[in-house]
Amino acid sequence: MVEMMKAKCLRMYILLCALFAAGSLGAQQLDVKARIAGLEKNGEYMSLLREDALLQAREDSVVRVVERTRTLLREDPERRQQYSQEILALENRIFEIRNAKGRLIDRINTIEQEWVLSNLDAGGAGGAAHRTSAAIPDSLKVRNLVCNPWFGEQLPAADYAALRRAQDMEMVAVDYVNRYFANYDTLKQLAETYAAVGTEAEAQEVFDRYEALQGVNRILADSLSGVWNYIFDNKNYAYGYLLDRLGQEQALVREEEALSKAMRQLAAVRGETASDAVADYFLRKRVLVDYERSVADVLGLEAASDSLRGVAGQLGAIDFRLPKVEVAERYFLDFDSVTFTKTPKYSYKNPIPECRVYERGTIYRILLGTFNTKRAVATFRGAYPLSYLVNDEGKWCYYTGGFATREEADSVQGVLRRHGFVRPEVVVWTDGEYRNLSREPEAGAAVYRVEITGTDALSEAVKQVIAGTAEGRELSRVGQQLFVVGTFEDRAVAERLAEALRQADAALEIKVAEVAE
Repeated sequence: MVEMMKAKCLRMYILLCALFAAGSLGAQQLDVKARIAGLEKNGEYMSLLREDALLQAREDSVVRVVERTRTLLREDPERRQQYSQEILALENRIFEIRNAKGRLIDRINTIEQEWVLSNLDAGGAGGAAHRTSAAIPDSLKVRNLVCNPWFGEQLPAADYAALRRAQDMEMVAVDYVNRYFANYDTLKQLAETYAAVGTEAEAQEVFDRYEALQGVNRILADSLSGVWNYIFDNKNYAYGYLLDRLGQEQALVREEEALSKAMRQLAAVRGETASDAVADYFLRKRVLVDYERSVADVLGLEAASDSLRGVAGQLGAIDFRLPKVEVAERYFLDFDSVTFTKTPKYSYKNPIPECRVYERGTIYRILLGTFNTKRAVATFRGAYPLSYLVNDEGKWCYYTGGFATREEADSVQGVLRRHGFVRPEVVVWTDGEYRNLSREPEAGAAVYRVEITGTDALSEAVKQVIAGTAEGRELSRVGQQLFVVGTFEDRAVAERLAEALRQADAALEIKVAEVAE
């Protein structure tokens, strides 16, 4: 009863924290500024910005409650399941808030793009081709370089249309990046939750959400790549065309060198971060913004240059080299040693259960005997736990224990012999496949090794995994793209190393091979 009251109080505390934060924020009049100068008097736009800021504040509040609950989980592991359920409920609330923010951002972006286009048209395409930047009204020098009518006068119509569309798509790219980062933060939280949950059902629910969100981020990264390539290609071409006409060869050379440096940096981090597309965006975006500042300086557009300087500073402060969020799938195998009891643990009310065969993972058991018919509990000399399976021949197979390694099973096999079992046999299931190790020819003669292919050189991350997981085993190169770690007497230990390597580098081909001694 006391525990139930504590659980109820905890749920009320967490709920009140979230509701108080949301309610108090709702009562505030948030002060927001227009992201584009000139839209301050647009009532719908400013209202949307305030609503977006309110949702962000609510999200931050719920995130703080999640962090507090995670602290409670670490401090009170006995209530792990209870805290985990509360965290899952709060994370669902975060998802709802982010979905609402996404709809707001779409409308905000539309208003901004329409305003930019209407002001471009208002600037007029007429005027002499020799107009200089000094004749451009200050209102068009404030935020956006390509809003300057000079570009429309100097570029072919099709190129100018592509430049304008590229500028319109900038906020789309930013939106993709923001959504990616928000999802990335959630993925980290899901990884922590997955490691903390105590039941297989909870773990599966969290793992399914993790995989679904990884899929969403892959789609976002692909979308970002397509949009960003269009933006970069069209802006880079337009600026290069204009600087070439103005004889600005040094600016063109600087751009070429900066772009080459960015591509070398991208090659160095390729495959090492959460997303190559996000890394490419930030590396080339920095180059493009510097390029735009050069164009603004050449044209004497001080306001645009100052604005771009601020953008460059913001880009430089963002750490886009996000480490991969990888979750090794947990296998809830029920490992248990063997004990002997004088009082039978099983009866007609509590019969010997059917042996569970796991689809994933490796578990060793001891086969106590195979019989033509069902056997009484007394047959097994008080051994506990027991389980059974009926094989393809209709015979009853009785097992005891559940062990993570062959060494553990071998040691219990000797104990069972001393308790009068004539021929206890070590068996193993690996990903649902059954083998009787005691009946295999030359049992114990086989050893295993882990084979790594698909690369000319192993990364430092892979080497660290080998050093930490296969301590004392030899790493050798036996071909141009074949590395071998081993040997292992226990296949389960080799499989654990193989899985750890797959997590470290998904591009590698990893397999466990049996080698006869």
